[in-house]
Amino acid sequence: MRFNPCIIIPIYNHKDTIAAVVDRLSVYGYPVLIVDDGSDQATRHTLVQLAEQQPTVTLFHLPQNAGKGAAVLHGMRQAHRLGFSHALQVDADGQHDLDDVPAFMSVGESNPWAVISGKPIYDASAPAGRRYGRLVTHFWVWVETLSFSIGDSMCGFRLYPVAPTVQLIDRVRIPSRMAFDIEIIVRLFWAGLPVINQPTRVIYPEGGLSHFDMLRDNVRISAMHTRLFFGMLWRSPLLLWRKCFPRRFEEQHWSRQDERGTSLGLRLVMLTYRLLGDAGARALLRLIVLWFALTSGRARRASYEYLSRLHQVSGGVTPAPGWRNAYRHILSFAESGLDKLAAWTGRVAHRAIRFPQQPAFETLLASGKGAVLLGAHLGNLEMLRALANLNGIARVNAVVYTEHAQRFNGALSSVNPQFQVNLLQISDMGPDTAIRLRDKVDQGELLVIVGDRTPPADNGRVVPAQFLGHEALFPQGPFILGALLECPVYLFFCLKTDTGYQVEFEAFAEQLVLPRGERQQAISRYVQQYADRLAWYCQQAPLQWFNFFDFWARNRKQ
Repeated sequence: MRFNPCIIIPIYNHKDTIAAVVDRLSVYGYPVLIVDDGSDQATRHTLVQLAEQQPTVTLFHLPQNAGKGAAVLHGMRQAHRLGFSHALQVDADGQHDLDDVPAFMSVGESNPWAVISGKPIYDASAPAGRRYGRLVTHFWVWVETLSFSIGDSMCGFRLYPVAPTVQLIDRVRIPSRMAFDIEIIVRLFWAGLPVINQPTRVIYPEGGLSHFDMLRDNVRISAMHTRLFFGMLWRSPLLLWRKCFPRRFEEQHWSRQDERGTSLGLRLVMLTYRLLGDAGARALLRLIVLWFALTSGRARRASYEYLSRLHQVSGGVTPAPGWRNAYRHILSFAESGLDKLAAWTGRVAHRAIRFPQQPAFETLLASGKGAVLLGAHLGNLEMLRALANLNGIARVNAVVYTEHAQRFNGALSSVNPQFQVNLLQISDMGPDTAIRLRDKVDQGELLVIVGDRTPPADNGRVVPAQFLGHEALFPQGPFILGALLECPVYLFFCLKTDTGYQVEFEAFAEQLVLPRGERQQAISRYVQQYADRLAWYCQQAPLQWFNFFDFWARNRKQ
């Protein structure tokens, strides 16, 4: 995850302190998002002047006072929209020691998936009643999380990873007033994010303005603790499991992430498929996927991120991010593997495949020309290769990076040795690879290659493109290869439908041309064209894009 932080300041009528807070923050150079929570006219005037004077400040207004939580949530969504990875929440009343901002940012950069939560160090200005009252909340938070990980759940000085926070607030209603700080950190902990406590000095300025209503807000906080307690009860097995088996949050390139599952598990699915048929195997698969979804926070977070971006781009038409749809997403991936198994064992017939553009495909085959079929980790191209291979329809070569999936590929090889036929394993798109593939094209064969994963080699051959509303990295290799091979390039997808599968085949370019002096610009245009079409097909089959890692990260740890 690229560390690209901003600072969020919710404000309600703190016109006398906000300028000093922003002035102190300006020395760090971070973008500051101020969210005005329906303040009075005098405060609004102060904020407008401040935004004009401070180039780092972006000002947002809520039409009426909705509570501190509502202001922070609005700021989080804006931070997500603007592409920030982390947001440091700071109060507008000067209560927080802003000398600690670099410490929060440093810890957050080293622990990008963690919530960095302020743990107050009070001086004599702190009212004793306020300090003792916090102990009651701390006790209940420790009960609700079955953990002492959250050192202070009420401190508003806190660094959030933006994407998982927005994913949470998109699927769960978080209190908008004084209970906000408590509930959101408990729910982020429930979601699997680690919490790191950062000691920080907190002061209570003399004559400071507090919006805490002793009766009303305590009633709200009590109701919240009651709700969280019962929420903890059904989550308790998972919370206890995590205590025994803590998760690691190291980021790796996708090709270096170990396969989840064991050879025994794969053999069990295969045996069930042979003995009980398709229905029995799918029933077992649902249980396996449920366990995987519960224990693999990385895959869930990647699903939430993708579904959130797609949901926003589609105008709310596609499935919303959430646990249920993440489970359906992962299950769709697992079932695609079962369909591959069915295809390689000859249990899927061509009548289950619709191919509206088949005449154009047959014309290509009849021409005797080789071509590049540019696909993605969308749908099930491997099942289509199986059908083509077993039925002798065409010489279809899959150009793949398979080192990270040896168990699954070994399982498919064991059911049908023809799996390895026309499977071209590569590690990068260097000259040797191009020569090898050029021979295939010259013989009139088809090369299927995906264009939505960066190569395993640490060569940096990637190009940024807008995908689902945000910048992501795509590999240059498939597009450079297409130009070197001097052959037609088509987009090629195989999407699951309610009645089977449908093949999508469309012309991408008669030939990719990379003019000298404009090579990089041409590659960028082709990549963006591909990304746009991929986004369109993702909207047609929203649960069938299977890149379960942080696809939008700019600087992945290699």
